[in-house]
Amino acid sequence: MPDAVRTPHARVEPARRDLPEEIVRAVLEAPEQRAEARPGRVVLQSRVTMGSPGRRYLVRVVVDVQRRPPEVVTVYRTSRIAKYWRDE
Repeated sequence: MPDAVRTPHARVEPARRDLPEEIVRAVLEAPEQRAEARPGRVVLQSRVTMGSPGRRYLVRVVVDVQRRPPEVVTVYRTSRIAKYWRDE
């Protein structure tokens, strides 16, 4: 979803949460999974390895698709991959 714009909150969160901008951009452009959070809002997510030593995280980007252009609402990472990952 490369045409998505970011809310002020979504612009601040990656830096606050130690999430590299390149990773956020990669998830937006080519997520491993896309799930509907509720009507009009989707979650784009991908598994990534970050840090030293490398730890596995799930990066989740929440997008309001009812807006034109779509708006990134928030961005975060979690180590609880099994909680959110859906085997398809």
